Amino acid sequence: MSSLQDISNQVIACHKCSLSRTRTHAVPGEGNPTSDVVFVGEAPGAKEDETGRPFVGSAGQLLTELIRKYLRRDRSEIYITNIVKCRPPNNRDPEKEEIEACSPYLLTQIRLIKPKVIVTLGRHSTGFFQTLAGLPLTPISRCHGKPFHLDLGYGTVTVFPTYHPAAALYNPPLKRDLEEDFQRLSKLVSTGSKATTLDRFLDLDGSGNKG
Repeated sequence: MSSLQDISNQVIACHKCSLSRTRTHAVPGEGNPTSDVVFVGEAPGAKEDETGRPFVGSAGQLLTELIRKYLRRDRSEIYITNIVKCRPPNNRDPEKEEIEACSPYLLTQIRLIKPKVIVTLGRHSTGFFQTLAGLPLTPISRCHGKPFHLDLGYGTVTVFPTYHPAAALYNPPLKRDLEEDFQRLSKLVSTGSKATTLDRFLDLDGSGNKG
């Protein structure tokens, strides 16, 4: 698999797990193939399964609004995908075996795009990258908005955990936390093509004192 299109073709034809028997369309991902930011969700929902595109339902609308408001970008300027590329029945959580079967596609996508920042949306996406980084699994309620570093073979990438937009739709008070996370994310990701360093991001008051 030497290109994102190759990966998409593999995903569309994939039968590695039982989700291939219940999907309408696989959802490989979409966006800018040279983006410095990649958003990674958990799995497609009903609208995504219907269209073959990621984050096009109500949660996707909220994500698009947050990207425009805080990152000052159109969603076409970044890359958006999920760990699991097919919809689990009834929108249940993806199972361990499904993540294990599908995650190699995600990792290949990331290594081709070479983003500086990966934004994990929700606990499954966050937990996957925490495990890759050798970190203990931490609930999203405690780790959201707190970036960590990970080496994925092309250099060090910053992983920025936050809530899945769907969580803010089901639990409206979480929307404020999500917006605050995106405010912090906007400090991490420049409006140009390069991300700031993590040290600069942590130095929020400009004094040189972190904490």
